[in-house]
Formats: sequence, C-alpha cells, structure tokens
Amino acid sequence: MKLGKVEFCHFLQILALFLCLSGMNQAELTRSRSKPYFQSGRTRTKRSWVWNQFFVLEEYMGTDPLYVGKLHSDVDKGDGSIKYILSGEGASSIFIIDENTGDIHATKRLDREEQAYYTLRAQALDRLTNKPVEPESEFVIKIQDINDNEPKFLDGPYTAGVPEMSPVGTSVVQVTATDADDPTYGNSARVVYSILQGQPYFSVEPKTGVIKTALPNMDREAKDQYLLVIQAKDMVGQNGGLSGTTSVTVTLTDVNDNPPRFPRRSYQYNVPESLPVASVVARIKAADADVGPNAEMEYKIVDGDGLGVFKISVDKDTQEGIITIQKELDFEAKTSYTLRIEAANMHVDPRFLSLGPFSDMTTVKIIVEDVDEPPVFTSRLYSMVVSEAAKVGTIIGTVAAHDPDASNSPVRYSIDRNTDLERYFNIDANSGVITTAKFLDRETNAVHNITVLAMESQNPAQIGRGYVAITILDINDNAPEFAMEYETTVCENAQPGQVIQKISAVDKDDPPNGHQFYFSLTAEAANNHNFTLQDNKDNTATVLTKRNGFRRQEQSVFYLPIFIVDSGSPSLSSTNTLTIRVCDCDADGIAQTCNAEAYILPAGLSTGALIAILACVLTLLVLVLLIVTMRRRKKEPLIFDEERDIRENIVRYDDEGGGEEDTEAFDMAALRNLNIMRDTKTRRDVTPEIQFLSRPTFKSIPDNVIFREFIWERLKEADVDPCAPPYDSLQTYAFEGNGSVAESLSSLDSISSNSDQNYDYLSDWGPRFKRLADMYGTGPDCLYS
Repeated sequence: MKLGKVEFCHFLQILALFLCLSGMNQAELTRSRSKPYFQSGRTRTKRSWVWNQFFVLEEYMGTDPLYVGKLHSDVDKGDGSIKYILSGEGASSIFIIDENTGDIHATKRLDREEQAYYTLRAQALDRLTNKPVEPESEFVIKIQDINDNEPKFLDGPYTAGVPEMSPVGTSVVQVTATDADDPTYGNSARVVYSILQGQPYFSVEPKTGVIKTALPNMDREAKDQYLLVIQAKDMVGQNGGLSGTTSVTVTLTDVNDNPPRFPRRSYQYNVPESLPVASVVARIKAADADVGPNAEMEYKIVDGDGLGVFKISVDKDTQEGIITIQKELDFEAKTSYTLRIEAANMHVDPRFLSLGPFSDMTTVKIIVEDVDEPPVFTSRLYSMVVSEAAKVGTIIGTVAAHDPDASNSPVRYSIDRNTDLERYFNIDANSGVITTAKFLDRETNAVHNITVLAMESQNPAQIGRGYVAITILDINDNAPEFAMEYETTVCENAQPGQVIQKISAVDKDDPPNGHQFYFSLTAEAANNHNFTLQDNKDNTATVLTKRNGFRRQEQSVFYLPIFIVDSGSPSLSSTNTLTIRVCDCDADGIAQTCNAEAYILPAGLSTGALIAILACVLTLLVLVLLIVTMRRRKKEPLIFDEERDIRENIVRYDDEGGGEEDTEAFDMAALRNLNIMRDTKTRRDVTPEIQFLSRPTFKSIPDNVIFREFIWERLKEADVDPCAPPYDSLQTYAFEGNGSVAESLSSLDSISSNSDQNYDYLSDWGPRFKRLADMYGTGPDCLYS
C-alpha cells in the first residue's frame, strides 16, 4: 500500500514536467489582427507575440547548453531573411539565442535560491534592413526548483529547562528548521521533525517541532541535564529527502520535593563559661537535596532548658543553624544545657506533601566547662561622695569583689593609677576601703572617675575591674569677685546721680540654693564726695556720681574700692577696685578722649616754632647720611698698613711679566725682606675677637724653615680673615726664581732639583694641602714616586 502511493506521486511529478515542457516547445508566434502596424511606407497588419512562460530546471550539470525554448514569427518563411535578438536580464551572459532559428539556451548553471526568474525581451528583425518586422515582446523564464537545500536550524543549538517531576507531555521547547527550496512546488520544503537522541525521556512533534517530556517523575537529584539531537528532513521525510540536525540541552529545574533531614539525631558541644555573650557555640545543618529557594529553611529551639540562654539563627549563605549565647554562662550555677531544635523548609510545594513532613528534629547538648575567672565586683559602678574640706585619710567608701570560682581565692585591691594620675585616693588592699590621699578641690575637679582592680591572690593574672565615681561636695572656700574687668568712664560734664557703671560678681563655689551677693563701698570710701554705690539686690550693683564738674586737669583717674560679700556659711568677702577715668564727652555723653597729658603740654611754643625745630632735625639727618655715604665711597684699605694685601685671585692679562725687575704689579718688599717683624693686621671695620701675639723678628735660619714659617703665617691670616672667601682661590706670593731672597716656589723644577728640603709637614696641615703633600712628600703614596 505504501509503495503504491510513492509510485503515484512520482507519476504526478513526471506528468507535470511533461506538460510544462510541451508548453515551452509550443511557444511560437501566432497572429491576431488587432491593430495596424506601419513600416517603411507600407501598410500592414500588426502581429502580436503570444507567449507561454519558459521553465528551466536549476542546477543543470551537463556540458552542453541547456535548451530553454524557441522563438518563431509567422513572418519567418525559413529563408533566413529574419533574425532574432534577445535582451534583458541575463541576455548574452546566461541566455543566448540562435538568431536564425530562435532557439534559446542557458549557458550557466542556474540556482533558484539566488534568482527565481528572469525577465527578457525578444524581437524579430529584417536581416537586410535591420528593422523590426514585429513589435518587441517581453517574456519570463522561470527557474524550476529541485530539492537541493537541506533544512537548517537557524536558532540552534537550543537550551531549555523543564521542572523536575513534570507529567508526560509537558512542553519543553519548540525547534524550527527552514528549507531554502520552493515551498509552492513539490515537497522540497516540507519538513518533518524526529528525535535521534534523548529517548525515552523526550519526544518531538513531527510537524511542529515541539519537544515534550515522555517519562513521568524525572528526578533532578538523579540526573539534572539531558542532551537531545533533533532531525529535520524535507520531502515529508521520504527516502531521498535532505536532512539537518540540531542539539537541544534540557535542564531539569528544581522543585521542593525533598524534605530537610538532620544527619544525626543528637549533637554535643563543649563551651567554656567565659565565652562572651553573642559568641557562636555551634553550627548545625539539616541536609536538603534541593537547591535555591527550595533548600531555604528556618531553625528554632522548640524545647529544652536553655531557651533563654541560647538562640539559633540561620546563615542565609550556607543554610546552617547558628547557636549563639544570649546570657553569660556560669559553671558554678549550671554545668549543661539540652536543646530540641527543629529545621523546616520555608517554601513547601503542596504537590509533594505526600512525600513526608518537610521538617526534622534533633537534640543538642551543651556542656559548660569551668575556667579560672577573674574576681567579680558586687556592683559594676559605685557612686560615692566626699566633701572638699575632707582631711587626708578620710574614708570615702568601700568596694567589694569575690572570686566566682569554687576555690573562692582571696582578693587584693588596687587603684588603676592611669585613672588617678594625681593620686588623690588610696585603697586598702585587703578591705577595699577608699580614702583620700590629698586635699580635694571641687573647683578643680568636681567628679573623679577611678578604676579599682581586684586580683586573685593565688593567680594575679586574673584581674577584675570595678568603676567608682566620687563626687566632691562643695564648701564656701572662694570669695566673690568682679565678673569681668570693667572699663569705666565718667564725663567731665556728668550730673549728680548719673549711672556710670553696672557691675556684677562671680563665685567659683556652687551653693545648693544658688549665689546671693551683697555690694557696698569700703569704710574709707563710703564718705567720698565723688561716687556712690547702689545694691540692686539681684547680684548686681550700680555706680552713680555724687557731684558734677569733673576735670581731667585736676584728676584724670579715680579708684573706687567695692566690698562684695557672698551668702555662704561662713560667708566670704573680697574688695575689688573699680578704675574710673575722666573723659571729654560729646553732647550724647559718648567719651571722645580720656588723655590728660594733652593739657600738660607747655604753652610757650607755637606751631611755627615746632615746625622749625623739626626742619632743623631733618637737615641734620640729611647731612649725616651724606657724610656716611661719601666715606663709604672712598677706596681705603681695611687694614692699618701701608702694604697692599698680596692675596689676589686669578686675573688674566694676556701679557708677559718683566721678571724680577717688574715691580709694578706687586710690592715685593715684604717678600724680599723676610727677616722683618710681621705685625698682625687688624680690620678697620671689625673689632677683632681673637688677638694674636706679634711674632718676633725672624732670625737667620735655614731657607726651608723661613719658607715654612712664611706659609704658616699666611695660613693663619687666611683662617682668621672674616672676608676670606669660603672657596679655594689662588694665593699669589710673588716669589721669584733663582737669585731671589726667598728662592723659587715653582713646581716645574722643584721636583727635579737636588734640594734636600723635606715637605712631609704638609700632610699635617689638613685636607686643603693634601695635593701639595702628595706632590712634594716623600711617603710611599707620593703621587709621582
């Protein structure tokens, strides 16, 4: 039955192809007398071209040109007077025409997927005149499709997901393949889908490409990913059809189908009693094969004797239960705790409730270990008071601490001196009694916060700390005084009873009911005729004038002693002096000037005389400046000696000296007469700080000694000269060669001379003479040795 259908389809294809070829071969010119056609002055009837479409198969692989069809006009008598020409798409390049017979051939392989049809124009011409014998006509050559393109998955490869435990037939993803062949002709583009890999877990719809689940209860925890291979085949899947494949990766997504379970029914942990509050005691975790939100769980303590001592929370990253301490542990009070802890999923899927309860229980036992604890004070903060009048050794209060361990070791007390730097307090090491060690002053420090240390006698490393706040009670030990420094003025035209100052007082003490001050004038000032004082009864007082007519020339300053008494018990008092200056005031009573010296100036000198005096002084100053300037411009030597300073810097003149007879550049007398006394030169402009004894007259001594003494003298002068440059400079001594009194200093022939002179002493003169010592010395390291 199946074979008969195939043969029938093949028969229909052959029949359709035959009819098309028959139509192409009958594409000839027929005549219809419709409209007249005029040509070359002759009248004739227009003949129309009537065409069928030409069809040609694509992908022709033959060596000869492929025959397409034939053009023919009824004017053509077969005598060769008519020629046919072809124009349009592909003319001459793809399609050629026999101009004599009108046969059309294709010279190249055609591909329908590149171009499905070509539009061309045909015309019959008179061969002799090359004029058309018929109007130009347009026709189409269609490319006949064959199955030469396989289906392709343009969006592949695919990835998809489907929840685990999904029922059979759950849609996963749809795949789509496209075929470039002609879908309107034959079955070349009709695609059928099938699954090559992935059975029996998945299936695919043959026509739509929809992939579905084929097995129920696929478990992600068993296998979470599948690789499918899907095939698409054209020709409706028949033999000979072309096919393409793609891969589909299907991932099973998680659902909450696994309840949490503790790996153990009970746990035990040991913790020291000294573990601080909020410390982690243990971490427990219930196993859950699910992932993501389906594995999220919460822990809670449902029973046990540690409900108020411990709490449990969840770590969002690891889903662990974290047990922490809420209250301090005490081994002496309780040595162990038992907790019943439940773990439950936060997101339960009702579809899987039949798999069991999605929670689990376990027991946690916590053993408290004993540790050597530091002493503990009976109170964390002690508050004590003491009067600032307390004598040294006064008992302020007592602190107490004990060893919480079973051994109950004795405790010794001390004060942390970092909190009592001035050592105001002492504490008895055995009893904990705190006493004063110095006199106290509330005004310096009203509250002392000290730390008391309690140490175990058997283990001094165990130290407990207690905090004591000692408040100093005030006594009236400070007298009142002015609140500020007052600058009081009174106008010369002040009237009696005029207020010139309002004063107030301050007191460093702090009485419980506040301050109350009383103001009055002292006994010696009470009867003065200038000022009076009025107590305002509000801790202020007012100073008023008693007369008018104050004059600065008579008295510019008044001193008013004011007596101030506080309300303490016993009361304290002080005398404060108010300074009152007499001033010249304007009409509004504002002081303009309070200087009395302006009225003491002598009246015998007029303004003109003062100006003349100032002009004289200025003239004298100008003359002095001119004299000083002129003296500085004189080129006088700074040394009291007629001899020139023979220390010179390098100066290049580009001329040759005149030898020994040339005495114009330098005064050589000083060098020629070496046996004269050389006095120590002193500066004109500087007082010498160090006085050198004058060197006695040289005696007749060997030449090398004279040379050494001369250099040494010049060295001392350079060292003490404050104007000597700090850099090296050439010192010119004007010693001549042979025949001179000082003999030659030239380094050119000194080394070649037979002189027995010894220059080793240059090494003792310091780094500045190192080069000379290396040149003239006789040591083993001599430069030229």
